[in-house]
Amino acid sequence: MRPLGRGGLAVVLAGLSMLGPFSIDAYLPAFPNIQASLGASAIEVQQSLTAYMLSFAAMVLWHGALSDGFGRRNVILVSLVLFAIGTVGCAAAHSVHYLWFFRVLQGISAGAGVVVGRAIIRDLYHDAEAARLLSMVTMIFSIAPAVAPIMGGFIVKYTDWRAIFLTLFAFAVGLFIVCWRRLPETLPLHKRQPFNPRFLVHNYREILGSPLFHLKSGVVALNFAGLFVYITAAPITLPTQLHLGPDQFGWLFIPSVGGIFTGALVANRIAGKMTFSRQIGIGFCFLLAAAGCNVLYHLFMPPSIPWSMVPLFFYTFGMSVVAPAATLLALDLFPHIRGTVASCQSFETTLAGAIVAGVVAPALAGSVLWLATGQLVCTSAALLLWLAARGYRQRLALDTVKQQ
Repeated sequence: MRPLGRGGLAVVLAGLSMLGPFSIDAYLPAFPNIQASLGASAIEVQQSLTAYMLSFAAMVLWHGALSDGFGRRNVILVSLVLFAIGTVGCAAAHSVHYLWFFRVLQGISAGAGVVVGRAIIRDLYHDAEAARLLSMVTMIFSIAPAVAPIMGGFIVKYTDWRAIFLTLFAFAVGLFIVCWRRLPETLPLHKRQPFNPRFLVHNYREILGSPLFHLKSGVVALNFAGLFVYITAAPITLPTQLHLGPDQFGWLFIPSVGGIFTGALVANRIAGKMTFSRQIGIGFCFLLAAAGCNVLYHLFMPPSIPWSMVPLFFYTFGMSVVAPAATLLALDLFPHIRGTVASCQSFETTLAGAIVAGVVAPALAGSVLWLATGQLVCTSAALLLWLAARGYRQRLALDTVKQQ
């Protein structure tokens, strides 16, 4: 097997990470069609997204531990098989309850690429090099949230919603073939951790019992929640507040993805040229300015295109500047079990997304002003966590000096 080079590895890991946003964003424009086809209510179709998010969050907690015990490559290959089965099941579903079941199967398998991909990057690279590769993966991955809803909108407009899932199936099969032939195993046998209840309980207790881990992971999770509230509210907000059709969801996703791509590009360029703390501080300047301006605009002006969506470019720009640094800082807290750490980190982000999808977005979807306010609250809370993490770490350092 000829292993992938750095660029090829970035493309493959980005492709694996795309399974999540494709599974969410591609079928959002099809909600009315699914509702009519399956004879379901709007809430029942919305709950297919909640079922996916909750199962994704539950299983993402285990992907890293599995990869620490059985190898990175093996976990990715098995997950791709399960995802392909779940995707075909969604395409063949004849009732909303069957759709829920196969969305759960998609959810428990789609997160492996994100979690294990981070561990693979940290297995192979360190510090600035790891940050650059993680930013490169983010740049390539950012294509998915822009392409997915546009693709889904056109598929629904010209064919049938089931074709969305068949397209995802073909994508998963292609990824499996590439990973089977080219993806290397980055965790040798002598570095693997035992996969037994006592050892797992010890590892999870160590990670989840760390206040510093929760503070740093919460930064990424809450910033993501600020974007995700817009994404999950889109099927209601875009048609009712902005009067957009299913093939016009690009008004939301293109600015968002443009910001993710540009922010990741900047993060890639500045990696190693400044401290992670300064990089995170710069990112928060964009996050707070974008969310604050969005609230101010909608306090005095009615929702309109493009002004209601422009701030999302600057929000996601800041989010992409913050995320690589905050992610690596969390992973480095427990370098001997990075896969498990990546799982716990992804779990917190996904759990935040599930809460947003099931509770927050439905409550705020009736007003763009409410969505903007929700976004501002999320990123403000993320900033508070980051400041608390810095203070906590300084206090620990001071205690260490006193003990010496």
